[in-house]
Amino acid sequence: MNRKDTLDGLRQSPKVDVCVLGGGINGISVFRELALQGVNVLLAEKGDYCSGASAALSRMVHGGLRYLENGEFSLVRESLVERDRLLRNAPHYVAPLPTTVPVFDVFSGLANGIVRFLGLTRRPSRRGAVAIKGGLGIYDFLTRKRALMPRHEFRGRKSTLGKWPALNPAILGSATYHDAWVSHPERIGIELLRDALSAGANAGALNYATLEEADAGEFLLHDKLSGEKFPIRPRLVVNATGGWIDTANATLFPADDRPAPLMGGTKGSHLIIDNPALHDMLDGHMIYYENEDGRICILFPYLGKVLVGSTDIRVEDPDTVRCEPEERNYILQSLAFVLPGVRIRPKEIVFQFAGVRPLPASKDSFTGRIPRDHFCTVLEGRDGGPPVLCMIGGKWTTFRSFGELAADMALERLGHSRRVNTADRPFGGGREFPKDRAGWVRDLSESTSLSPGRAATLFERYGTDAEGVVSFTAAGPDRLLPHAGYSARELLYLIREEAVEHLDDLLLRRTTLAITGELSLAMAEAALDLLAAEKGWPEQRRAEELSRFFSLMRERHGVAEETLSARNEHRSELCETTARSG
Repeated sequence: MNRKDTLDGLRQSPKVDVCVLGGGINGISVFRELALQGVNVLLAEKGDYCSGASAALSRMVHGGLRYLENGEFSLVRESLVERDRLLRNAPHYVAPLPTTVPVFDVFSGLANGIVRFLGLTRRPSRRGAVAIKGGLGIYDFLTRKRALMPRHEFRGRKSTLGKWPALNPAILGSATYHDAWVSHPERIGIELLRDALSAGANAGALNYATLEEADAGEFLLHDKLSGEKFPIRPRLVVNATGGWIDTANATLFPADDRPAPLMGGTKGSHLIIDNPALHDMLDGHMIYYENEDGRICILFPYLGKVLVGSTDIRVEDPDTVRCEPEERNYILQSLAFVLPGVRIRPKEIVFQFAGVRPLPASKDSFTGRIPRDHFCTVLEGRDGGPPVLCMIGGKWTTFRSFGELAADMALERLGHSRRVNTADRPFGGGREFPKDRAGWVRDLSESTSLSPGRAATLFERYGTDAEGVVSFTAAGPDRLLPHAGYSARELLYLIREEAVEHLDDLLLRRTTLAITGELSLAMAEAALDLLAAEKGWPEQRRAEELSRFFSLMRERHGVAEETLSARNEHRSELCETTARSG
């Protein structure tokens, strides 16, 4: 991920086969597909990699059970295939998740589900046992040949309340099936990017870079860090900016000849809650439930905390999305409905986030009925300009197959043939993944100076890529930071190897410090010291960066500077305890 080499290459030659706009999971996916085929391809992302919708997903890797009532059977089938591929190709970050659906009725929603399927109504409704049984039966049928996870099962009221006594006592029972969850989605984006760049000099990627129209057939690439602009002449542009597709198209086409709007995204907001009792009562399950208005909500353990969401609200400007107070109240109300005895104190909400689902333009009054499938639309270039292939829709689970679809269309346009298939290609820390995880960690510990606990932490964090992190940390003097789970050289490795340009890149996306509520002011400042020293920033630049980070945490994630400061003492106590325990 050498920014200087990529920019030097553009100075020498402005010609590329494909320029991919958007460094979210879909943009990185098509970039990887093309790079591995030997295509001369450049990726440009206006912010950091996976900093938009790809940082705000529900952390679910799933087939989309509720999409069955929309008749999107092919999407569910594809999603389940891709879910199972991720379980094999990224076992360090993607794992099975038992999912339990509380059942409040027997026949409710059955008739309405049929007429919704036929397109005769848009109204949401509660789903009873019969409707749930039908959907889970289809789920099992679609995965019958792979059978990676158990079939669904139903529990009666007594058995359900025996296992989850805090559930709403009005339930009649529950159904449990298995999907999956992803622990570090932003890191998956980075690992895919590194896999793409391993293809050789034909592939280059830049975060904090934009593309804008210049002369006919030519564009200007704007490096937002240096301010420099470079002419670039792609044969094809792939617009993979998700909810920003129409905004990006406005910069690619003349003002008097812009295409009609293609996107109509909706916002989903989530909360991260630090409540050990709530975490433990879930017993490792996701609770996949309907609020009283029929809106699907989720609740599951996430990295020692609890993730709960989400909302589904139309948005006009994807740059302004955040979890608003009314959404926060809605999510807490939904939680109180399914677990009426649970009370969440404001200070237990340690993080919040919101993202835009990249849905196609639609006038449907019920957002849940907008198709979740993906497709590509090609807009022919104007006045000699290159065609623009727009990636419309998509869900996180299907990023690989969506990238494959877009890449195959691009390859056909370019006259190239596919030579590498990514369906069964492990990446990052999922390569050479051991069946005996404990044995691998033990060997890592015994072959280095790491304690068994530290080796296990790094394996959980990076999979088999932990070996590279350990090699780097062992090559120089190291020290623990205000968060005992991280060392200075570990963060330095991320800064040098993973295109970290701002403090939020490091603390929000390369690590899980912020989202888990474990980030203190002292840790933020220690990380900034490392970043500023590596970048050679003067004191004023350092102060600006810290102010930028505080504003982002406060405005987008509901975490004030005072909250970070209050965590200092708590984290210091934990560090002392960890140090004493070795």
